Amino acid sequence: MSTHIAAAPGEIAPIVLFPGDPLRAKWIAENFLEGANLYSEVRGMLGFTGSWNGHRVSVQGSGMGQPSMSIYANELFDSYEVQTIVRVGSCGGLTEKVAMRDIIIANGACTDSGINRQRFHGLDYAPVADFSLLRAAVEASEALPLANTVHVGLLYSSDQFYSTRPELTEPLVAHGVLGVEMETSGLYTLAAYYGRRALAVCTVSDHLVTHEETTAQEREQTFGDMIEIALRAAVS
Repeated sequence: MSTHIAAAPGEIAPIVLFPGDPLRAKWIAENFLEGANLYSEVRGMLGFTGSWNGHRVSVQGSGMGQPSMSIYANELFDSYEVQTIVRVGSCGGLTEKVAMRDIIIANGACTDSGINRQRFHGLDYAPVADFSLLRAAVEASEALPLANTVHVGLLYSSDQFYSTRPELTEPLVAHGVLGVEMETSGLYTLAAYYGRRALAVCTVSDHLVTHEETTAQEREQTFGDMIEIALRAAVS
């Protein structure tokens, strides 16, 4: 039993969907999983286990930012022997190449966080997705009748949601970064450390160029295409 999840052994499946919002975890469990049971509500960070198309799957909230996400990812990998984590989150569009509600499958993640600098003693580590999950997610996106465009590319995992220096993202965009969020770089690093599989599939929920945005309820409950892609990839 871990400190922050506190589930009993065997209550968490080897495959975990990993939204930041615990209410999105609840929505996923209620709308995509059969027979979902609540295994944790410590600090309000909800976790459920059920089944999808005959596969046992859990969904666990992770909170916002790499420090919070890292607590839950470490415990899932280390205490519960989770083999696959797929982040299903929202992100901000950084370029007009992506539109609102488009989906970004992250093949890698840049970051401004000091977490990896501490881990690698100042060296630059390149956190990347598990290729088998990445390929399966792309194949799933091609097989599904999706309403919005799917992109494969880089995300930027920032430690700041309200940045005072938005111009600092310009070189990232010039080098192909599509969206900004707060967790993927840390997740990919931890998966590499534990020798497990990880992927981030994110929906563009607001746009830093066009200044469009979705509501909190829309971010919580209307990103179903992202969940379908993630589930198909995770069980592959």
